[in-house]
Amino acid sequence: MRIFLLGSLLLMGTLASCAPRATTVVGVTQTPVLVKVSSGAAGGQDITVQGRYLGGPATGRVRLGAEEGGTGGYLLPTAAVKSWTDTEIVFTVPSDAPAGGSWLFIEVNGKQSTGLPFSVSGQ
Repeated sequence: MRIFLLGSLLLMGTLASCAPRATTVVGVTQTPVLVKVSSGAAGGQDITVQGRYLGGPATGRVRLGAEEGGTGGYLLPTAAVKSWTDTEIVFTVPSDAPAGGSWLFIEVNGKQSTGLPFSVSGQ
């Protein structure tokens, strides 16, 4: 009886370890990665950013004019975003975006992406 019980417990443990986990992942679990951004633009022009794990407009935001480490800069207003998928963001550069060269970052659920050099030309 003991051997049967022990064998049954071992079999149950093995089967349980193979079963899929019942966890729910909320939002982005990977660090967003920027791959390409169209060339700099003046206010009113559209920009396309390509990458991976970019989330969506409800969980992400675009930072223009940041320092190389991702601090500072200008947070793009939500209304400036034309489309946002997990691999591509299209937005219009607002007319009040500060001109000059700097970095572009995407933040998704508190995770900051890799940065890309980007400049906003003067109006």
